[in-house]
Amino acid sequence: MTIEISATTRKTQGTGASRRLRLANLVPGIVYGTGEAAMIELDHNTLYFALKKEAFHASVLTLDLDGKKQSVLLRDFQMHPYRQQVQHIDFQRVDAKKKIHMRVPLHFINADVAPGVKTSGGIVSHVLSELHIACLPADLPTSISVDLSSLALGHSIHVSDVQLPKGVEVAGHHHAVDAVATIQVPRGHVEAVAAEAAAATEAAAPAAAAAKPAAAAKPAAKK
Repeated sequence: MTIEISATTRKTQGTGASRRLRLANLVPGIVYGTGEAAMIELDHNTLYFALKKEAFHASVLTLDLDGKKQSVLLRDFQMHPYRQQVQHIDFQRVDAKKKIHMRVPLHFINADVAPGVKTSGGIVSHVLSELHIACLPADLPTSISVDLSSLALGHSIHVSDVQLPKGVEVAGHHHAVDAVATIQVPRGHVEAVAAEAAAATEAAAPAAAAAKPAAAAKPAAKK
């Protein structure tokens, strides 16, 4: 499903103009890429709730600018330091024939049936939460699933193990051997085992100390 958002051309620029827009519940922004950059303004509340949707961050969006629609990607946005207010937003136009680079969220599935969890009591550690990919705009997935159903305790799923959708390739700084997720022994379990071992050692110490005087008092055998 295509996500669409509306904007109008911003006629004024500068810090003062942007401040007045925000007071009017509008968000200043920019659209750049192929062609000239366009200064825009958007309804704050509509944009604020759109940003809460995961797909809005990893989809080719349809931007309706003054009644003319164009395909764009969300590239950046700034939030107020402590208010729930969007301060500025950047979109980039996309060319259907050129590959784009995006960070796409990872969705981990079947963790509850993974041997490392179900039979060994381990916990899943997500090393990566997103993957940097490259693909044509039409092939851009909103997320990528990572199947943990065969993962055993102490083992990892690596970037090379992730099943990528057709037309999608790994990009950025990722390497094939980089871990995506692992199943580890719970920290509390490790600490409990260590505590039990320490208690056992402490309990054995008095018995060992009592045995030493008894051995010393034993008379030497006659020759």
